[in-house]
Amino acid sequence: MAYKKHSLIFGLSVVILFTMGCVLLRSLTSEATDTLTETPEVCITECEEVLCPEVVCLPDETALVIDPNEPKMIVGGFDYTNDFYPEGYARVYAVGLFDMTGFLLRDNDWVIPVESQVLGYLDLDAENNSATYQLSLPAEPQGTSHLFGEAQAGGVQIFAIEFAPNWTGGPFYVDNDEYQGWPGYLASVVTDRDNQSEVIGGKLIIWAKDDQQMFPSGYGEDGLLFTDDDPLMAVPKGYAVIDLDSDPFAVIRQPVPEVILLEPQDAAVKDFSAMSYTEAFNNMFDILSLQYAFNGIDGKQPDWDSLYATVYPMLEAAEANRNAYAYYLVLREFALAFNDGHVGVSGGDLEGRWVQENMLGGYGMAIRELDDGMVLVVYILEGGPAQLAGIQRGAEIVSLRGLPVGEAISQTQPYSPQSTDFGLRYEQTVFVMRDAMGASMEVSYINPGQSGVVTVELDSMIEFDSLWATYLGGEFDEYVLPIEYKVLQPEGIGYVKVNSNSDDLNLGYTIFERAMEQFNEADVRGVILDLRRNFGGTPYNLAGYLTDQEISMGILKYYNENTGTFEPRGDDEPTIYTPMVTTYSFPSLILLVDQFCYSACELESYALSQVPGMVVMGYNPTAGVEAETARGKFDLPGGISFSAPTGRFELEDGSVLLEGVGVVPDIRLSITAESVLSGEDLVLQRAVQRILTGN
Repeated sequence: MAYKKHSLIFGLSVVILFTMGCVLLRSLTSEATDTLTETPEVCITECEEVLCPEVVCLPDETALVIDPNEPKMIVGGFDYTNDFYPEGYARVYAVGLFDMTGFLLRDNDWVIPVESQVLGYLDLDAENNSATYQLSLPAEPQGTSHLFGEAQAGGVQIFAIEFAPNWTGGPFYVDNDEYQGWPGYLASVVTDRDNQSEVIGGKLIIWAKDDQQMFPSGYGEDGLLFTDDDPLMAVPKGYAVIDLDSDPFAVIRQPVPEVILLEPQDAAVKDFSAMSYTEAFNNMFDILSLQYAFNGIDGKQPDWDSLYATVYPMLEAAEANRNAYAYYLVLREFALAFNDGHVGVSGGDLEGRWVQENMLGGYGMAIRELDDGMVLVVYILEGGPAQLAGIQRGAEIVSLRGLPVGEAISQTQPYSPQSTDFGLRYEQTVFVMRDAMGASMEVSYINPGQSGVVTVELDSMIEFDSLWATYLGGEFDEYVLPIEYKVLQPEGIGYVKVNSNSDDLNLGYTIFERAMEQFNEADVRGVILDLRRNFGGTPYNLAGYLTDQEISMGILKYYNENTGTFEPRGDDEPTIYTPMVTTYSFPSLILLVDQFCYSACELESYALSQVPGMVVMGYNPTAGVEAETARGKFDLPGGISFSAPTGRFELEDGSVLLEGVGVVPDIRLSITAESVLSGEDLVLQRAVQRILTGN
């Protein structure tokens, strides 16, 4: 049997070789045309066992037709200015040939079938913000066919090429990672984000079943592609690239055409760095005053006219004096006018100078404010100014710089804007202890076990240990996996720490899935999900592993230049987190949050909080810093960059999701002397207690 199998394989190989020989001979002796008009004969063998004594040439109707001009492979590349998406979340990259049926149907929920997806190799050069790719086309693609004009059969399959990082699971979009809608980011097509993501340019790749097919040659009077008024043209059999920027559309037939992928204009960094100080600011201001995510929201929208009147004269002075540092300082003031933790300015060396002048000096101690208003010393640097003056860990601070400590904190400028009152207060408590090098500060305190107030004068020194003791919740290990897990023993409780939503997402998914599988096998008594001190990125939808119900995440809206209002891009349906293919159920579920869970971490936490039976626990809500920021990045003169959100999530009742509020704990623990001084994780202990006792 094995011998006959090998004989058959050998015979088929000979058939293929003879066939290729005949076709090659015919193509070499015939003049190449766009489409071969003569059908070559095909040579096969009549085989018996391993012997093939005779070659037979069959009639034309069985012949193989090869068009030398038909695309066989597509090559190209892309450049990008905004590295938020290309570099942020994946370690494995590709490009994909994706079916555009979703666009033709105007159906944002249309799922691109896995069998139609074709992947190609991509080489990403992060250092130069560019990439190159090559994509081999299958002999016959498996996309959806569409008929145009008088065609009655066959049809045309329509594709676009798009950057396709592997965020989760295998390389294709399937199961937990379905692709809905149509390409539009770093894609071969250009879409209009202000008009339902209509395709308005770029290139499509089509495949026609035969030479009897028609395809649009223009947008028609309505300016929309794939509508009834589109003019039509005949297209050749097989593959072709359609250039939508030509009038009429051009049909490109080359064996290896080049197709460049395009960064959407609205997602690109707005580069005003070559302009004057005032011109760059005015351009940015004009955009933000219309597109800032929270325009129209009470307590969030700046008073644009008043703000401009305040900062513009200072900008003019900085420009007149050619003073880049003064320009940076004005932009800092502009940023701090927002009650929004997503607004920020980065100044490179200019920012470094500001740090040297304002916060290089520390006093060797860090403080925390309790719920009752008392302020305690939680960190003392050995050999630092505070220790040498006799201040002890646990001391109560009575006054700073001659002011009651609460008032001194209130007068402190934060390092960066904050979205919530509790976020601002914490930031002020951190930076009230920072100063210029060589500065001095009067401190009045009461050491533990003592009753008398002691007042000392401290001189600052260059040290950052006291800053890192409390900034962003204190020191943390950066060199960890994006998600870690274990079974707490002897309690038998599953514990998952979600360290990051901006690391390798595929790795994160893999670890979380394994955690759920092993917790299920171990029959744990409950699961604790810890999202504290997670600075954001993009959501995993971990909730999808823990419920079979859909979770509504609100509607993401942007300013629409055509209508002058904030509207969704696409349909007005809410974003839905769907259940994963495999879901898990546990007796108890507890979510741990804090004010250092930012942005995408908050979306993650919100979705988890909607899982039936989930109990949210913590000292504070999440940061309340939630918006879409990728489209609000600006490069300004002097090496300065500025960022602000331009998209906001609204719930169905019109309220803003999470921004300024965060995910609020069901069980809020009090911030007491024990919680800031014990060195123990009292929140985790309380979560374990609840699972074990039910209260």
